Amino acid sequence: MHVMIDLCVVPIGVGTSVSREVAECQRIIEAAGLASQLHPYGTVIEGDWDAVMAVVKRCHERLHELGVPRVFTTLKAGTRTDRVQHMQDKVDSVLEKLK
Repeated sequence: MHVMIDLCVVPIGVGTSVSREVAECQRIIEAAGLASQLHPYGTVIEGDWDAVMAVVKRCHERLHELGVPRVFTTLKAGTRTDRVQHMQDKVDSVLEKLK
């Protein structure tokens, strides 16, 4: 099943800046070969359900390996049965309506 998620991984107990940990998760997403788009408060990822959820799990595992004592994640997930929709399709649909 194709899924699109908006993922926000928050490492807790590492100080004010979390860009090092976010970059580590981005490396994991890129290594998985999934379509993704980083934004200021998370990352949109799309692909096969199992592959996408494996990335979420791997982000948690990796941050703990790096010594992060707690990881809090928010995740929004969307699936469709009528067609496969990509993240750019959703943006393009809104932009078209703004014309």
